[in-house]
Amino acid sequence: MSAPAHDATGRAHGLHVVPDPQTRSTEVKILNVVQGTIGSKPAVVKAARGMSHFGEHALGWMAIGALGAVVDKPRRRQWAGVAVGAFGAHAASVVIKRVVRRPRPHDPSVQVNVSTPSKLSFPSSHATSTTAAAVLLGRLTGLPLPAVLVPPMLLSRVVLGVHYPSDVLAGSALGAASAAAVLAAEKRLASDRTGKNPR
Repeated sequence: MSAPAHDATGRAHGLHVVPDPQTRSTEVKILNVVQGTIGSKPAVVKAARGMSHFGEHALGWMAIGALGAVVDKPRRRQWAGVAVGAFGAHAASVVIKRVVRRPRPHDPSVQVNVSTPSKLSFPSSHATSTTAAAVLLGRLTGLPLPAVLVPPMLLSRVVLGVHYPSDVLAGSALGAASAAAVLAAEKRLASDRTGKNPR
């Protein structure tokens, strides 16, 4: 098997995508500003770590969906949809990460404040699953949960120094698309049930 081609810096082609220097520099500066302001407060870092643990592998959101399905039996299908949507969004982000293979921030000026299960950065799985769950929970409860839950999670990933701003924005967009797919599937199922059981 032939070895992968390398550029002048010795980096193997086709293994991961690296943003151009100007974009990377701008994003590092944003990370520096966030970490030097709100991210310099111990309480904020502690809260961000808690959010990180809650959202790891979408487990927190899946637990909420499972609990809702047990407690709110008339809407069990919708609560299950929250869990499925969060998991599906997370899975989609992992697949994209393995294709893009963008490394996490590693500039010396960026402080990493939490451990991560992988070194891949784009898109943010936390942002993806949180947005999907927030949209689905908001639709289910009638509350403006995307506006309440998504921004703090996105900001927390930057505070912790484990994602570039573009990672969390792309993750949020992917999560919204994942939630839309779940809602469309639920609508089709409801339509099929209505068609089979006319009143």
